[in-house]
Parts: sequence; C-alpha cells; structure tokens
Amino acid sequence: MANNIVIGLHAGGATVALVLGAYNLVRRPKGDRRHRWVGRVWVVAMYWTVLSSFVIKELKPGRFSWIHGLSLFTFGTLSIGLWGAFTHRIQVHRNFMTGSYFGLVGALIGAVVVPQRRIPQWFLHDPVGLAAGALISLAVAGAIIKYGPGARDGADREARSGRPAVRPARR
Repeated sequence: MANNIVIGLHAGGATVALVLGAYNLVRRPKGDRRHRWVGRVWVVAMYWTVLSSFVIKELKPGRFSWIHGLSLFTFGTLSIGLWGAFTHRIQVHRNFMTGSYFGLVGALIGAVVVPQRRIPQWFLHDPVGLAAGALISLAVAGAIIKYGPGARDGADREARSGRPAVRPARR
C-alpha cells in the first residue's frame, strides 16, 4: 500500500513535469519571469520524480535496477542545467534541460509500453483512479501556468518593456 502511494506521487510529479516542461520548451520568450517560475516548479517536480524513484524497487524487489542508473544520470543532467541557468550559461542550460525533458518523455514511454508496469495495470484494473490522478496532475500544472507570476494579461511586464529578460553570460 505504501509503495502504491509513492508510485502514485512519483507518477503525479512526472506528469506535472511533462506538462510544465513541454510548456516551457515551446513558449516564447525565454528567460522572462514566467519562464523562470514554470522552470523552477518543473525542476522541483523533476527532482521529486528522480528522488522518489529510489524508493520504488519493483523491477528487482529490495534492490536497485538499471532504471535507478538513469535516475542518477537525470539528477546530474538536471543539476548541470540548473547550474547553467544560475551562471547565465544559456546554451548549457538549454541543452541540459532539453535533454532532461526528453529523458522524462523516454521514461514515460517505457512506463506505458511495458504491460507489467503500473500504468498499464492501473489502466486495466483501476481506470477511474488513473484518470483521477492524471486529471489532478494536469490541473496542478495548469494552475501553475495560469496563475503563476508573470501570468497577468497573458504577457510579462519584462516582455512588454522591450528589455531583454536574460542577462548575457559573464565572462
């Protein structure tokens, strides 16, 4: 039972990260207040997803599996991308965050296509619970996008001011 709760919260965090990551990847401008807000929440959701994966040991009960190696890798890429943002190394930030997002998409595909994994099992045996969890996660992600800082009038003050939102990298 406790493991089901952790897996549900893990999947919820991953779902929020999927939505927020896609939003930040496709929206323009980059580096404004809204991008930073959504990105911060995305990073928290990603770190939650990565760290909670270490509690889930279903492939090899009681032991870590190769998936945990991918979690370590994602922890590293996410941390480097965050460092790139903090130090205004925009290309490093962009590359590592984009890579971390597509790694998350790959993990979703792996979680969905393997019939023995929890998501396909929930789809068969508890579709209402799966739908409820997905809807809650989507609502959380939508609220973060709609009501977060910089969301007023659908545009940021920084974007309207004509000033660049991202400072150039320090040399």
